[in-house]
Parts: sequence; C-alpha cells; structure tokens
Amino acid sequence: MPTHSLTRGSVRSAAEVNEQIRALWMRAGGSLSAQERAEYELLVVEWAAAIQSDVIKAA
Repeated sequence: MPTHSLTRGSVRSAAEVNEQIRALWMRAGGSLSAQERAEYELLVVEWAAAIQSDVIKAA
C-alpha cells in the first residue's frame, strides 16, 4: 500500500480535529482573522488526513 503524505501527519482522530475546528469558529464568532484562517486551513488538512486514514483502515 502506498504511503500518502496526508496520512502520516495526523495522529488525532477526525472527531478530535473537528471539535477543535468548531471551537475555533466559536471563539472567532463566525469571522476569522488572517491568523485564525491559517489555523483553520491547517486543521482542515489534518481533518481530511484523519478521515482518509479512517477510510484506509476500514478497507
């Protein structure tokens, strides 16, 4: 099975990352600053990697 760069970086579950994303949006009040936007983008990439990892494990 090939190693994908996205699956290597995530050690947290998709649910954990999703919770952090939700908390970020709550703290920001629905409008992200440039710094928060950068954090959000990193979290989304991590979340996608965790989802991909879950799919690969289930296959």
